[in-house]
Order: sequence, then C-alpha cells, then structure tokens
Amino acid sequence: MTGSESRIYVSRLVRLSLLDGDGGTIGRVEDVMIVPSMPGEAPAVAGFVVQAPGRRHIFVVGNRVAEVDPSGARLVRGTVDFRTFKKREGELSARDDLIGRRAGAEVVNDLSIVHKPLGSRSWEVHDVALASAGLLRRRRVGRVVSWRELPLVFDTGRQIDRQVAILRDLHPSDMAQRILRLPLAQRRTLVEAMEDPELADVLEELPEDEQVRLIENLDPERLADVLYEMEADDAADLLAELSDVAREEILEAMSDEEADDLRRLMSYDSRSAGGLMTPEPLILAADVTVGEALARLREVDVPQVLASNVFVAEPPTHTPTGRYLGMIGFQRLLRVPPGEEVGSALDDEAPEPVSPDTPEDEVARRLAAYDGLALPVVDRAGRLLGAVTVDDVLDRILPEGWRQR
Repeated sequence: MTGSESRIYVSRLVRLSLLDGDGGTIGRVEDVMIVPSMPGEAPAVAGFVVQAPGRRHIFVVGNRVAEVDPSGARLVRGTVDFRTFKKREGELSARDDLIGRRAGAEVVNDLSIVHKPLGSRSWEVHDVALASAGLLRRRRVGRVVSWRELPLVFDTGRQIDRQVAILRDLHPSDMAQRILRLPLAQRRTLVEAMEDPELADVLEELPEDEQVRLIENLDPERLADVLYEMEADDAADLLAELSDVAREEILEAMSDEEADDLRRLMSYDSRSAGGLMTPEPLILAADVTVGEALARLREVDVPQVLASNVFVAEPPTHTPTGRYLGMIGFQRLLRVPPGEEVGSALDDEAPEPVSPDTPEDEVARRLAAYDGLALPVVDRAGRLLGAVTVDDVLDRILPEGWRQR
C-alpha cells in the first residue's frame, strides 16, 4: 500500500515481515510508535518496532519504510540499526498505550496509518476504530472516526511533547533559531525529547560549539543514532569537536561501515575538499539505465543538492569506488532516452575531479567556474571518494555567525 489514499491498520501491520530493498527479511513488525503533532496536525509515526533474529527488538525510523503490502513492510533505503529498542519519553506504543485506551464510553480497538511520501513525516495516523467497552470489545464491530475527533487519546500530558510538536513542522533552520533563544537547560530538555532525524536536522543548522553544548548530556548510543541521520561531513565535523574519549565511545557504538566512513573524513584537513565532502553521493555503475538513474533521484531520502548529479564509477559503487568515470547532471538525464546506459551519457563539460587535499578556496573557485552544484573528489588511483556540494562550501565561506543574523 502506497500513497496518501491508502491506509493500513496496526492490527494488520503487526506480524508482517520487514523487508530490505532486495526483498530479504530483516525481522517482523511488532509495534508502531506514535508521537504527538502540533494542534490540527495528525499524530505522527516515529517508527516501527521490529523483532529481529534472536527475539531482539529494534527500532526502524518511520521515514525508512517506503511501503506496506501483504508481503511485508519494505525499506526505502540502507540498512537498519540492530541495537536493542528502548522506548523514549513522549512516544506512545500503538499496541500498549493506544489500543485499549478509553475514549468516553468506548475504547480504541485499532488505528490506521497512511503514507505521506512527500512530507518529512512519512507516516501518520489516519483514523481510529472504536468499540464498546467490555470484556468482548475486540470481537465487536465498532465505528471508525477520524483522529480529529479524539485529540485527547494522543495527548501524552507532557508540555515538552507539545513544544516538540510545535517545533516539528518548522524548517530546520527556523527550528534551530527557536531553540537557540531558549535557556540551555530547556534546550537540552527539548533535545532529549526530539526524534533522531529531527535532532540531526537541527544540529546541521548550528555552529559546532552550539552542537556540543546541546548533545553533551546524551549517551553514546543515542548520539550514534543521531549522527547516522546527519550528513556524513557534518557528523565528522561534530565528532572532531569532541574529546578523544567521547569520540571513540560514539564511534564504537556505530556499525563498522558508518564508523569507517567518519574516521576517513576526519583524517582530512577540515579546510580541504576531503574535509568538506560527503562520502555518500549518488553513485551508479555504467550499465545502469537513465530511467533507473532518474528513479533513484526521485527517492524522497536523497537530499536535494545531491539529487542534482549522478556520479558514475566502476564497481564497487560505495566509496572509495572503482575507477571514477564521470558525472551527469539532472537536466542532461531528462534529455537522454530512458533506456540508454548512463555510461554512454556522461557530461563532457562536467568539472574535473579534485584531490582530497585541494584547499577549500580552490574548491569554491572550481564550483563557481563551472556553475556547479557538486564537485567529485578522487584519490591518486582515480577512485571516487565523495563529492563536495555547494551548500557545504557556502557554510565555510560565509562570515562566522551568519546563521544567527
């Protein structure tokens, strides 16, 4: 089931398999975690609790589940974090907190969620199935009402959850400015109540010293989750501001692949192309078709600035790749037949790659000269290491404190 017109009830969702992008089974969906939204907005799905092999329960953030059908719930991208799930303050378990909750003379018997692929909140509550209170209530057919008729059912009773809900629909830069105006103690309380993707977005909008102040009370496991949600270059910059002990604790809490990427970024001078780049641009093999490339660019989790170009390399297509072959801009892809392979559609006028030790001012000049949005970074063997995007360059060349103006 996909699209805002389709809905699925929690009672039908639980026990379905969670599938990766290739259809492999990761585990079984056990619960849905709900968080309050601002007044007038539907309660949002924070994520899904999944029973992994070994009967361990893990948490999958809502925006990583792209669709649900009778075969299971399918991931939109990447892998999942297999650390044990811990319920956080302000979260409501659909099965334990909501189903069975009284609503006047009735009780909640079930609730449905819908997918919102174009929003930052990928899933939200649609309606609530009610039944008469009583021992046999779950066997009776009751009425179905909109969530709007039952606002108190989704109220956690905590003022901090209402504050987070109000902030949630702001642009991350506006959210960051609101938070900066608060006393430090209140900021930290808000940070503890925010979901990982929200906190990641806010941290990316703040100077490193403010980032450190906000997160210094969070445990390494939580920080590892938050850094996973951040752009890799921003996460590396933040880690570089921490003490050696704190940095290693966080890296140890990450998967080996995530930690290796960040350690590699931190090995470069922060004022160089290597220190600026993201190690996760959109990289495809030469035999991928233009149609497939455009489908990848349309994925909701691809950041806008990274969706402007496709980089082509010999396998492997995870950095550091095989030999770098070239790049194609989004507009060029639109003008090429969808069945053509990207390897035969490379842009002859694309900027030449830079080495990871290229100074940031030279990177800025190259991007300006080519009117580009991204610049490939390769090592001496010609392997693609990552890409520097124009937003990262602007962050460095604008005056210090520009975000607070």
